[in-house]
Amino acid sequence: MAKSITARIRKEAVRIIRDHPEGIRYSDLQRQIHEADSSFKMNTIAGSIYDLNTHIAEVEKPSRGVYRITGADADGSAMAPPPPAVIQEEEFYSPFADWLKNDLEDVTKAIPLGGKRFKDKWGTPDVIGKRDSRPSDIVKPPIEIVSAEIKTNTNELITAFGQACAYCLFSHRSYLVVPTKATKDDLSRLDSLCQVFGLGFVLFDAECVDDPKFEIRVRPKRQDPDIHYTNKYMREIESELFR
Repeated sequence: MAKSITARIRKEAVRIIRDHPEGIRYSDLQRQIHEADSSFKMNTIAGSIYDLNTHIAEVEKPSRGVYRITGADADGSAMAPPPPAVIQEEEFYSPFADWLKNDLEDVTKAIPLGGKRFKDKWGTPDVIGKRDSRPSDIVKPPIEIVSAEIKTNTNELITAFGQACAYCLFSHRSYLVVPTKATKDDLSRLDSLCQVFGLGFVLFDAECVDDPKFEIRVRPKRQDPDIHYTNKYMREIESELFR
């Protein structure tokens, strides 16, 4: 059954790639496959297409994270590599939420957020999670809220730092997540500031959604937020984070 599902997913992937002779990014391909057949789970799609070019001879990867059909275009000339796709910051929200839960194990549940969900000028975390007790815990800890600010633009690191600090108003822990390609001076300053203010500091490859290589540099200190604001903002996302 598993092989049959994988084969169906790969067949659908090839069909979609053929419709994009200029090439299609991994995340867009995954999304379009799910839209074509919602019975395919996103994790199953990911496992079936991440190395698609090694299983399907007519598919190649001209650059990282991009798939296209091998060969020539309609007029017989060699197909030019697609222009580098601009990776949107939002594409890293879900990978970081998964990493925060499964690799770092700092939360028991995390969701991508971003945008203006909290509807005020103080900003909305890009990722927010909660840490609560597990059934195996003998001593049950209280619920903790964990927030993260992710930035792909290295010209906005000071702004990102300020936003991560602002999340301490309602979060027990807050992370600042910035690209590894930032200058050494900026990274050194942020590293020191995060230690001073108790923020978590994480670096990542902002040019690769498939494997961002999140790396913890500074672990966040537990803070005591203002519970009034914690409850205020959690009401906005109660159905997503607490149920």
